Amino acid sequence: MSRDLVFEIGCEEIPARLMPEMLNQLKTLAENMFTSTRLSFAEATVMGTPRRLVLVVKDLAEETTPQEFQVKGPPAKAAFDTAGQPTRAAEGFARSQGVELSKLKVRTVDGGQYVFATKREEGRPTQQVLAEGLPALVRSLSFQRPMRWGSRELKFVRPIRWLLSLFGSEVVEFDIEGIRSDRYTFGHRFLAPGPFAASDAGDYFHCLERGFVVLAPEERKRIIRAQGDELANQIKGRVLWTEELLNEVTFLVEYPTALMGSFAHDYLTLPADVIITPMKDHQRYFPVVNKEGDLLPYFVAVRNGTADHLDKVREGNENVLRARLADARFFFEEDRKISLADRVKQLEAIVFQENLGTLYDKSQRLMALAQFLARRAGLDKVATSLVERAAFLAKADLTTNMVNEFPELQGLMGREYALLKGEHASVAQAIAEQYLPRFAGDELPATLSGALLAISDKIDTIVGCFGAGLIPTGSEDPYGLRRQANGSINIILDQELDLSLVELAEKAAALYEEQELLPRSANDVVAEVREFLTQRLRVVLEDRDLRYDVVDAVLAVLPEHPSQSYRRAELITQLRKEPFFANMLQAFVRVGNLACKAGNEELRPELLTEQAEIELYHHYLKLKDRVPCLVAEDRGREAIEQLSALAEPVDRFFTDVLVMAKEPKIRANRLSLLKAIRDLALSIADFSRLVSEA
Repeated sequence: MSRDLVFEIGCEEIPARLMPEMLNQLKTLAENMFTSTRLSFAEATVMGTPRRLVLVVKDLAEETTPQEFQVKGPPAKAAFDTAGQPTRAAEGFARSQGVELSKLKVRTVDGGQYVFATKREEGRPTQQVLAEGLPALVRSLSFQRPMRWGSRELKFVRPIRWLLSLFGSEVVEFDIEGIRSDRYTFGHRFLAPGPFAASDAGDYFHCLERGFVVLAPEERKRIIRAQGDELANQIKGRVLWTEELLNEVTFLVEYPTALMGSFAHDYLTLPADVIITPMKDHQRYFPVVNKEGDLLPYFVAVRNGTADHLDKVREGNENVLRARLADARFFFEEDRKISLADRVKQLEAIVFQENLGTLYDKSQRLMALAQFLARRAGLDKVATSLVERAAFLAKADLTTNMVNEFPELQGLMGREYALLKGEHASVAQAIAEQYLPRFAGDELPATLSGALLAISDKIDTIVGCFGAGLIPTGSEDPYGLRRQANGSINIILDQELDLSLVELAEKAAALYEEQELLPRSANDVVAEVREFLTQRLRVVLEDRDLRYDVVDAVLAVLPEHPSQSYRRAELITQLRKEPFFANMLQAFVRVGNLACKAGNEELRPELLTEQAEIELYHHYLKLKDRVPCLVAEDRGREAIEQLSALAEPVDRFFTDVLVMAKEPKIRANRLSLLKAIRDLALSIADFSRLVSEA
């Protein structure tokens, strides 16, 4: 027999950004609890609104599954005497386990004989298990900033106001610091506060319907989208939905009703980002555009309630946005009076980071680093000068009123002000793209100039922070250095730039040293940054669906060149599907296993006496110079195909030749031959790190 379980934690309003993670935690912890207590169930689902976290379990068994298990006791020779009679050791073990002496069994384990007792644990009523497990589940939920309230010791994301726990029609009774579980839930705070008594788990959902609560987040999201699209269609427009904002709004409401507001048409003379940012980031409104993608003087907002008195709600939202846009227009007009070039000097008054100078110092470093990268990327003199100009102006918009009021517009306003003052379009676009990607999955710079400036900015920050001792730990990364490292590497890969991470770190550290702003030894800083960036390169490559062993094999020989590493890893991934690859891999794994035993002795051809080793040596000579040349020319496929020709002579060598010969010189020479072959393979990858797919 089974019943459904509904467990609801009723709270004060939970921040929307925390809800997805909290629901994931609740589901994982609940499933682990059921597994560990041997409670079978059909499905566990989590849902939630700003005021509640809900666990719904379908077909939960009414008792735990009984189990039999073996308990190991003393050795058989200690449990029974020579006549086979039980000793005190056996009697004591049987008594401690609550089994009859005659039920003890002798089993052989790891070559020894031991006494075992077979025990049976009967099933427990689910009510008992839940009464213990649900309070523990609540206490197991973790948050970055938990809070206490009143005189209670319990820490939770927000104060808990009620607990509903129904197993079928029965209340699972327990207490968490004076808050007792019951069958009561509460509806929408204003439309139908309740309480509502649920007769059973199924009736709980009817109570929420009566209480104007749409429990399922996906249903609330569907309603918001459908209503918003319908409103936009009425004016022949479409809503600019973004998943991030839609998720946030979904967890801000319990009963969504979309509405359309408007603003004065003349605000459309402002740059689109100046209008969209206050809408989305400050008011949680969705912009509306026409079929061509041009902004319209409308927005979609979502009310937590019904359509009653919607005109008043619309008017209030329009008034708030009007004030925001009026401020934005004023700031925009004021900012235009001073060019970005004239603002650069003001950066001297803004500290970049304690011990690392000012933003003006940073802009000087960015100019030098961007110029260095432009030359490495093969740009001509004109294009290089444009990248350098973008680096000079990059941080100037941080002194503007607009960015001070709306920090989200940094870079974007720099682009607008640069264009207004006649700067080259590539300079303006690079300024806008310098902060990309801002988060995992964000877009990358579309232009080469923007890519070079973005890499310069991120590497400068990483090296500076490491120099100041602000190094990420396992759980802390307050300056987002991992994100910036991942971003730099992804940009390098996206633009297919042949850049060395170590060379970048060395150049950035040297620029800090020229300004006498590097608090620690440049060599130490570069070494730490090198290790950090290599670790991030590993993460980025694996995120691109490359197998961990392929990444290991490539980074063992190419830890500093993202583009080369990526191309090599992709090539090996493709080639390992070819018939020849498995034989080659097996051969080089065998070579590597013995090559590590070689000393520093030089390979002496005159000591090669067996036919198989002489043939292997001649095959090696043919490839010794050819393979590295192919690798240097980025002709990796040909290099690996040529290298695979060694597989057959290697196999013959191991079949016909005793590598570990008794004669020391012969043995050392054969190991030196294997080492030479291994080192040749290492010009491509460390094949010994690849895991066989057989």
